[in-house]
Amino acid sequence: MNKQHRVWSLQDAKAKFSEVVRLAQSEGPQIVTVHGQPSVEIVSSSPLGGDKMTIEEFVSSFQQCPIPDFEIPRLKTSGKQRAIKF
Repeated sequence: MNKQHRVWSLQDAKAKFSEVVRLAQSEGPQIVTVHGQPSVEIVSSSPLGGDKMTIEEFVSSFQQCPIPDFEIPRLKTSGKQRAIKF
């Protein structure tokens, strides 16, 4: 699968919506701009179009978060824990 994002103006995305959806499924996220600024990303509903995500892709997706200084808080669990043998 091609990991490149394609950028569409809102007008073009509306006119070629079927193609935008097809490309989101086969090539990855499609970015739609409004007044030249990225506004939304159209992505496949199945993770990466059905492909399995590598750990590098998973980390990269979090690193691309648009919120500055975004951190995922660690949650402490309460209750009994048990060791699991593999």
